[in-house]
Amino acid sequence: MHLDHAGIATDDAAGLAALYADLLDCEVVHEEEFDGMGVVFLAVGDSSLELLEPLDDEGTIARYLDRNGPGIHHLAFATDDVEAALERARDHGVELIDEEPRPGAWGHEVAFLHPRDTGGVLVEFVEH
Repeated sequence: MHLDHAGIATDDAAGLAALYADLLDCEVVHEEEFDGMGVVFLAVGDSSLELLEPLDDEGTIARYLDRNGPGIHHLAFATDDVEAALERARDHGVELIDEEPRPGAWGHEVAFLHPRDTGGVLVEFVEH
């Protein structure tokens, strides 16, 4: 596995993307609306930043911003087999948010682990 991306919750994905593009000399490589949020990916070296902006007041990112404010939402790790990664997490006693993979951005299969068991970090597996 390797770090695929860091997810960042924000109220202004376009503004933050412009800042990071200038600051980090990187570029936007993908944008989509998905699961109640606007998603912007910037390529940074061998990984990405995923900027997550709520499209309504009810979604996951809107609730996250209300509780925590803007900032790092999750770290995502690329895997060739998300189901095997989930099984490895189960074997280590890590609580799964997703018992089975589900559709994620870019059409990838994804699954999340509960931050209670991962040092306070929401961990995402992304199948490539």
